[in-house]
Amino acid sequence: MTFGFMGKLLRVDLSQGAVADETIPEKWMRLYLGGAGIASKYLFDEVPAETDPLGPDNKLIFMTGPLTGTSSASASRYSVVAKSPLTGIWGHGNSGGSFGPALKRSGYDGIIIEGHSEKPVYLKISDGNAELYPADELWGKTVPETEDSLKKQSSGKVTIASIGPGGENLVKYAAIMNNRDRAVGRTGMGAVMGAKKLKAIVCSGKDKFELSDPEKFKTVAKRQIELLDESMLKVGFEAFGTNMVADMVNARGGYPTLNWQKGEFDDIEEVNGMAMTEKVLEKGVSCFACPIACGRGTKIKEGKWEGHDGEGPEYESTNMLGAACGVSDLNAITMANYMCNEYGIDTISAGSTIAFALECYDKGILTNEMTQGLELKFGDSDLVIDLVKKIATRDGIGDLLAEGSRIAAQKLGKGADHFAMNVKGMELPAYDPRAAKICGLAYVTANRGGDHITAFIEGPTFIDSPFLLVDDSKIDDPFVANPKETKIVMDLENALTAFDAIGACKFMGLLLPASDYVELINYALGWDMDVDEFRRAGERIYNMARLYNQKAGMDRTHDTLPPRLMKDPLPGGPAEGMVIEEETLEMMKDAYYEYRNWDKATGNPSENKLKELGLQ
Repeated sequence: MTFGFMGKLLRVDLSQGAVADETIPEKWMRLYLGGAGIASKYLFDEVPAETDPLGPDNKLIFMTGPLTGTSSASASRYSVVAKSPLTGIWGHGNSGGSFGPALKRSGYDGIIIEGHSEKPVYLKISDGNAELYPADELWGKTVPETEDSLKKQSSGKVTIASIGPGGENLVKYAAIMNNRDRAVGRTGMGAVMGAKKLKAIVCSGKDKFELSDPEKFKTVAKRQIELLDESMLKVGFEAFGTNMVADMVNARGGYPTLNWQKGEFDDIEEVNGMAMTEKVLEKGVSCFACPIACGRGTKIKEGKWEGHDGEGPEYESTNMLGAACGVSDLNAITMANYMCNEYGIDTISAGSTIAFALECYDKGILTNEMTQGLELKFGDSDLVIDLVKKIATRDGIGDLLAEGSRIAAQKLGKGADHFAMNVKGMELPAYDPRAAKICGLAYVTANRGGDHITAFIEGPTFIDSPFLLVDDSKIDDPFVANPKETKIVMDLENALTAFDAIGACKFMGLLLPASDYVELINYALGWDMDVDEFRRAGERIYNMARLYNQKAGMDRTHDTLPPRLMKDPLPGGPAEGMVIEEETLEMMKDAYYEYRNWDKATGNPSENKLKELGLQ
């Protein structure tokens, strides 16, 4: 018996319309843990790095972790891995809610989707049985419409992951949505699903997996929740959600405003956590088994969008659809967020690419002729909402913006790349690294491109909250680039990669030590793993993803920041005058590569490191 796992995955060949069960190699479970780890192993073995991300040979791999669906705090997560259409490298998205546990209860640890269907289909899985059904009548529907229709067709309770028009129209940063408002948001996994003509996955069932020592597991899980109940972070998250950090980031001068031209937003009190609570909050929303209701169930209570409701916006969405675009109307930001969820597109990339377009218009790079007479002005809330729809449907200027800021900048030329705020093609999150230089290193070393939750270094820098998951995550002075602190980036990358593999929420890494999770893993799976082996598994997965990127043509020259961050000083606030000089970034990269035992010339894993991790 394989404790903690269902022990099998479902392989779906859309070209043939065939489904088949497959056993997961048991040795992979200990080496790669599950979730993004095992999914990345399948990607590495089965999808050549030169594969067209939107072609039939790319594979879309859904995978849960061994803790997904257990009573461990917030063990709700599942991962989706494929070659990314946005970046052209290793792509990974992760989501909470209840779809991960539902997938497991349907009988499988994961799904590998390959090939391409000629006509739209959806996949239904129930108690270990899987079948494909026509989805012609669902094609073109929004995510809520799709979920409502599929639930009406189902006799019992089902949980659904689906795409909206954004995925159908191959928006390069389209999301896969579950529980209506939860998103596998980053790297364009929804576009891969759309290219395969797979509209949705419907899960139901009551299959169970066995734990090695359920009583001891229950004791540790209960202790976790007791510790969380004593945390001030829990109080903050429940009161204000992720947007609780807005004031702190703005006070540090790192709140991206007007497409990163500034680091302070004058109207922060209109869009911060308190404003959200007062203006649109209805209730806190929890993921499966989570003791912290950090999700925001919201409703617009006045104005032209009165009556619309949904979930969010989160901190990142509030900034990118708000201050980054010069918008301070929280109702408009909330409506734009709803539309991103309904159409199925990533709020970070959508908001950032819109902000890019606004500045290009302001600088004369985008003309009225190109926009078909549409005036792209910072601060126009109606325009932002209009552009979200145009992107999702590829209407007019939306067709260009659906490609993401990197490709749009390449097509526009005229120096537009200076205003395209992405790393390796993925738009940056809402923390300006000029105000916290170690964040710049974390952005360039993240395997999936510009990303804040690979290392989550923003916690120790912007909100002074160390991660208990690693031994040391203290950053002495965010304004100073300290090469010794690059080890913290590496340690967090390894540990949080392991979290993506076991199915845990990364917020728990702020509040709970690695030893707690190793106990849970051992009681769940019957292993004798220690903390070092747990972290080594994360390191193994991280190096494998980097190796995939190397095969796709990446090297240290691609570990770089947008020109603006290295050339344009912040104009005011605590970080006034700050840039990340190129030589500073290169110095930090050298130190980081040395800690990782990667080749400094290429920035890729050395033969010794691969041998040490069993990846030679």
